[in-house]
Amino acid sequence: MVKIPKVHPRRKSLISRKAIVDATKQGLLADSAMIAHGRGEAFDYLLGEKTSEIAKLSIKESAARLISAKHPVISVNGNTAVLAGKSLIRVAAVIQCPIEINIYYRTEKRMDLLHDYLESQKLEVSKEDNPINWHGDWESAVMAVKILGKEEDGKIEGLEGPRAICSAEGIERADVILVPLEDGDRCEVLVSLGKNVLVVDLNPLSRSAKMATVTIVDEVSRMAELLLQYVIENPSDNTEWNNDLALKESLEIISNYYVNQ
Repeated sequence: MVKIPKVHPRRKSLISRKAIVDATKQGLLADSAMIAHGRGEAFDYLLGEKTSEIAKLSIKESAARLISAKHPVISVNGNTAVLAGKSLIRVAAVIQCPIEINIYYRTEKRMDLLHDYLESQKLEVSKEDNPINWHGDWESAVMAVKILGKEEDGKIEGLEGPRAICSAEGIERADVILVPLEDGDRCEVLVSLGKNVLVVDLNPLSRSAKMATVTIVDEVSRMAELLLQYVIENPSDNTEWNNDLALKESLEIISNYYVNQ
């Protein structure tokens, strides 16, 4: 294994790429996982590989909606589990919501592997010290997080085929869903069902970004770390959120970033 120097300017990116490659070899991810990751990475270059102020506001808005929800759920695909699984488990522990595995290329083997992977991460997270400013029994809070998805006992009305499969206790029941790396058709249907859909997407022009209730234009692991901080801070809900304006601001950052360097 090649060691990446800590001073390497592309260190985090290279580590993420290797994580995706390794997880693909282990069978956790579909063969197209690296293509999806590379597409997002290209947009992250144009964002300066940092979380913008509008992204921070989007994350704070998402935190408020997750906290105030009656039945929040965090839905993850394979790439999200590999890149931000532990951070999202911490978020789920703080707000006490389940995590649902929901993948496009669904096979029993991949679902089993991802379920075991997240359960293993959950055990590791449970042994950590409490997050900063969070008080309580951390181990109990983490171990109480349910990993859903394998049961396949729910249905997303309005979708056909494997994409309609979900957990009855998770997405089907949820009023607020955090869905990093979502696909547009499912996002549109979930919103039409009256659910708040909080999407993480580095491409502000994607269909999912445009259809979402709140779109966070940021890299998923950076987003997850900041989301943990915000759910602990417990921000007040902003009922006047304008997602179109937030997307326009992200587009302006992309179009102006290198011009201003």
